[in-house]
Amino acid sequence: MSHPDSSKTENHNNSLLDRYFRLSEHGTNVRTEVIAGITTFLTMAYIIFVNPSILAEAGMDSGAVFVATCLAAAIGCLIMGLWANYPIALAPGMGLNAFFTYTVVLGMGHTWQVALGAVFLSGLTFFLLSIFRIREWIINSIPLPLRLGIAAGIGLFLAMVALKNAGIIVDSPATLVTVGDLSQPGPLYALAGFFVITALAYRRVTGAVMIGILGITVLAIILGHNEFAGLMSMPPSVMPTLMQMDIAGALDVGMVSIIFAFLFVDLFDTSGTLVGVAHRGGLLEKDGKLPRLGRALMADSSATMAGAALGTSTTTSYVESTSGIAAGGRTGLTAVVVALLFLASLFFAPLAGSIPAYATAGALLYVASLMAGSLASADWDDATEAAPVLIAALAMPLTFSIAEGIALGFVSYLAIKVLAGRFSDLNPAVVVLGLLFAVKLIFID
Repeated sequence: MSHPDSSKTENHNNSLLDRYFRLSEHGTNVRTEVIAGITTFLTMAYIIFVNPSILAEAGMDSGAVFVATCLAAAIGCLIMGLWANYPIALAPGMGLNAFFTYTVVLGMGHTWQVALGAVFLSGLTFFLLSIFRIREWIINSIPLPLRLGIAAGIGLFLAMVALKNAGIIVDSPATLVTVGDLSQPGPLYALAGFFVITALAYRRVTGAVMIGILGITVLAIILGHNEFAGLMSMPPSVMPTLMQMDIAGALDVGMVSIIFAFLFVDLFDTSGTLVGVAHRGGLLEKDGKLPRLGRALMADSSATMAGAALGTSTTTSYVESTSGIAAGGRTGLTAVVVALLFLASLFFAPLAGSIPAYATAGALLYVASLMAGSLASADWDDATEAAPVLIAALAMPLTFSIAEGIALGFVSYLAIKVLAGRFSDLNPAVVVLGLLFAVKLIFID
């Protein structure tokens, strides 16, 4: 039999939560918000397995990155939930983690410490842009075709990384790339994971990506192609990556385009996610504006700086938050629940260490297919719009660099519009950035 005061205490706690998060005002309650938080977490928890595997290739300690990933996500979610009061979850972003490893560190030869410094500086710049309200000017100045091309390009870049990591494609002296040995377990597991995840997502199964990753991992263990390292333990040490960022090294002139790429992608990814999720949840004001936008953007940029200090790539708002919105989440309590679940995940490091690269490759390929979908929104009947979209989208995977894709996209957009006499489509920001990128591509290595 329950204590007579227990129901009063529960009601009092509910009342506190109701007042703080304005649950009644948003037509929701504690139970709905908790369910929404669990739903959002399940759809994005794959990042705790994928992020350490990608950043480990840059030479970072996998266990430390695992801890940094969980803590950065928790910090971002708590700020977004407690301060901005939005049901939007944050974690290290897909695409930018691959750019961090394969372009900045392995491709350009920078240390991962310098790369973390660049991430921190991009977060600091994002924070200042949010404080001084320059963000709207930047967002409105970048043409829609370039935004579409960049989003699709990141998707194709992820696809290239996934196919390469799984051994589905390999390098070729004659044709640059060619198909790998598909009789090997790795490519077969990766393809199976991609098929399963896509099918489950189509059937609207919550946590489809995580189910696919864990399912392939278990199957590989059963068939003897992978070793099980355990399920739970105390969290690994974060010391190998904590405060290891090299800000001085990131201030080198050669890092400007890298910092800009981190900033640019995070800015548009976050803005697009915030507006999309808010629209889905009916959280926009009558004029279509997003209330407390400054707080939401500062939450995102603060999480990026905290994540860089802990030892992970750019932390950003997740579009998977729409799954929690669909489950009824309307306030920051949803994000707080996600934060608590990320903190609980700290004790599952052995499980994360058991996930092979081919198990996450299928997840990367699925996320890539979603991001590449922005190509459908391009105006293919207008060559001056379609060509820059295609250039930006193709340049990222083929140069293995998000920064180069952005640069080529701006240069092609500016050049084509000028030659076509479409001067009305240009604005000062596009002209300046296009010229700067042209100088960088031609004269600066």
